[in-house]
Amino acid sequence: MEPLPELYAIFQGEVATVTEYGAFIKIPGCRKQGLVHKTHMSSCRVDKPSEIVDVGDKVWVKLIGKEMKDDKLKLSLSMKVVNQGTGKDLDPNNVSLDQDERKKRTFRDYTSQKITLEAVLNTVCKKCGCKGHFAKECFVQPGGTKYSLIPEEDEEEVAAAGYERDKKTSLADDSSKKRKK
Repeated sequence: MEPLPELYAIFQGEVATVTEYGAFIKIPGCRKQGLVHKTHMSSCRVDKPSEIVDVGDKVWVKLIGKEMKDDKLKLSLSMKVVNQGTGKDLDPNNVSLDQDERKKRTFRDYTSQKITLEAVLNTVCKKCGCKGHFAKECFVQPGGTKYSLIPEEDEEEVAAAGYERDKKTSLADDSSKKRKK
């Protein structure tokens, strides 16, 4: 087996091929090639890798990943963390590589999970008389507006049913008053 560079090693390689998603770099001392994805070519956005490098160019790269896929070793390289003039490591502690990795992770949606705070929801403030908070957390000024929690969906349905019932009884009362006159 050919000797491969260590992970996070910096070396100068030659561009073998350029594709629309990056460039393949020949690794010196072995027959393997590694991919510099277009996101790792520059700290600026790269739309066409052919505008950055050409076949045969010598570039400084850093080995940022080794992955076995389908019994093949895939090597990931980066140009943006290496000074292209001197070959000096611009990210010696791999901080920007870790940040790039975190950006790639998918965001998980937690909105479907309801949070219930029964201990607070079922309380009544002694200061203002509203549900959902304690007197020490109350911000009502004397004579000011009172705020309480918005009722849950099932409470809304009960309140709506009660409102409809009250509405029907008030209409019945109104009609009986009209008959008395």
